[in-house]
Amino acid sequence: MIVCPYCASENIAGSDHCVGCGQPLDDTHLAPPSSPVEESLLRDRVSALSPPEPITVDASTPVGEVLKLIVDRRIGCVVVAEGKRPLGIFSERDALRKLNVSAPALSSHPVSEFMTPKPQTLVASAKIAFAVQRMDLGGYRHLPIVDREGDLVGIISARDILRHLTEAMDREG
Repeated sequence: MIVCPYCASENIAGSDHCVGCGQPLDDTHLAPPSSPVEESLLRDRVSALSPPEPITVDASTPVGEVLKLIVDRRIGCVVVAEGKRPLGIFSERDALRKLNVSAPALSSHPVSEFMTPKPQTLVASAKIAFAVQRMDLGGYRHLPIVDREGDLVGIISARDILRHLTEAMDREG
């Protein structure tokens, strides 16, 4: 058996891709980590970041209300959800790129018109390195965390990962 380094699913030896998350299993030949920080990225799971419960809104929520919520709560994004299922994410970046100076005129429009649909998600058992890779490739600063059924359970940000790495460096030095 090979344990997937991304999601900890058990796979049959020789498998090219993980049955749990679909990630390639051909990187098991990588050199061992050269520092405690690298080790932390490769060893620690997203759950170590203690992902907080995300602030969610319905797809029909007026974007003006969502903007007020982001400002009042001092958060970088909200997850647009139907029940516990993430449909999209609306972030400060979406506000700047899609609304910008037109925000007052568009404030009564539903957030679904401006959200980033079908956000990338991760399970809490995924390694932090996988979260970094997914954020880097997609240009994301936030990732919703879901359970195995796809229900929303948390959210992480680039800041959470940086804080974790800073703590790993402090332990090293």
